Amino acid sequence: MEKLIQITSGRGPLECQWVVAKVLKTFLEEAKNNNIDYEIIHRENGDENLTLKSVTLLLKSKNINEFLKTWLGSICWTGKSIFRKLHKRSNWFIGVFELEGLDKIQFNEKDIQFQTTRSQGSGGQNVNKVNTAVRATHIPTGQSVFVQDSRSQLENKKLSIIRLKEKVLEQNIVHLQKQMQETWNNHLNVQRGNPVRTFSGTDFKKNYQEKSFKKQRSQLKIDLKNYKNDLN
Repeated sequence: MEKLIQITSGRGPLECQWVVAKVLKTFLEEAKNNNIDYEIIHRENGDENLTLKSVTLLLKSKNINEFLKTWLGSICWTGKSIFRKLHKRSNWFIGVFELEGLDKIQFNEKDIQFQTTRSQGSGGQNVNKVNTAVRATHIPTGQSVFVQDSRSQLENKKLSIIRLKEKVLEQNIVHLQKQMQETWNNHLNVQRGNPVRTFSGTDFKKNYQEKSFKKQRSQLKIDLKNYKNDLN
């Protein structure tokens, strides 16, 4: 099973772009731990270093749905802005959404037109006497790639198919993103009050509920000790 997922800051400010970069790191770590294969298909850098406006991932696994249950929706980071020290806001929201329409993106090798030519060196001179370089064109989209990595025409042809497929896929994803941008932004606004995950601090720790009774036991011991002292 494959899923196309986008992590986006929507119309959020620079702080949200920083959160996207942090969430991406955590997301990929958990995906790896859950044996989910992933590929970064498209990314839009943020306005500062180490920030991202959005990133689109292709996930592959049998257990994707279970994994995504704890991710899809809005994500909240609680903390003071690292860019605007005097800013009063402390809750920053981003979104993690599934990009619908992946099944509509089709790539068929029968739609590729191949042309062979001699590999070119610096200055445009031919470096081979035989036609080993390959230009592959995807007829439906007009996308093309030129490959001359290998001295083997067959190897260059294989590489051209791989690179052309990536190029066509990215083009389709960018188109889907533009179509759904308003939907994501509206979704972000609606879901802000009900995040599926919350992180805090510059170390970006996940906020867990206290599941142990260690603090309560410690307090009970103190109360019991005080009670015994009162009796004496």
